[in-house]
Amino acid sequence: MSGRKIGSKEKQQSGRRLRDRSGYSLASVAVVVCILMILIALFLPATRRAPEAARRSQCKNNLKQIGLALYNYADVYESLPPAFTVDEEGEPLHSWRTLILPFADQQALYKTIDLSKPWDDPVNAAARDAVIPTYTCPSGDSPRTHTTYMAVAGPDACFSGTQPRRFSDITDGTSQTLMLIEVSPDDAVHWMMPRDSGRRFALTFGAESQLNHTGGTHASLADGRVRFLSSGLSDTQRRALITISGNDSAGQW
Repeated sequence: MSGRKIGSKEKQQSGRRLRDRSGYSLASVAVVVCILMILIALFLPATRRAPEAARRSQCKNNLKQIGLALYNYADVYESLPPAFTVDEEGEPLHSWRTLILPFADQQALYKTIDLSKPWDDPVNAAARDAVIPTYTCPSGDSPRTHTTYMAVAGPDACFSGTQPRRFSDITDGTSQTLMLIEVSPDDAVHWMMPRDSGRRFALTFGAESQLNHTGGTHASLADGRVRFLSSGLSDTQRRALITISGNDSAGQW
């Protein structure tokens, strides 16, 4: 026979080489896996932050657009809209959010709404199904027809029930007065609903509150700027920010 027999010693050496090669290969794979896990650990927080940063920026822009619509409304009617309209019996009909639709690129939707009937009347059913992205915080988990953007309304606030408010009434200064605030998802309402919890929320939200954004919430000042309000604001600062003529100032915040 032309071939030669492989001795037991050669078999042992061959098996050892195979085991050595196998062990080296597994070790290499383990090293690569460890490196990949480290890279994922390093970059995953950044990839998680990026979407939230984008959503937070979009939320801020939403309030800017709403504030601009309010200013455009005021240019036409010489005042801010009332917080809500009422019928002959004084029952609430529609929110300020409905009244500014023509100034928020929603003229077509506005024309479909019967302002003489309540927002939840069957005649306004089609409008209630409408989703307005500008009224929705992208970081929230509320129904898409709901909003967390509320007016700061009260006897000495930017919005005053059924009475339109002029910017000239804000004697504390528009840069020191809250006009809108983003409230907790727990306080979200349908965008057509004539209800606002902005004043109460501005006075009470804190570190333990459920918020759409970590550490605080967005708010629109009466001068059109949007600021991020820290949950650590003092009671004095909060009271100063919600009043239009309290002869007070929130100072630096």
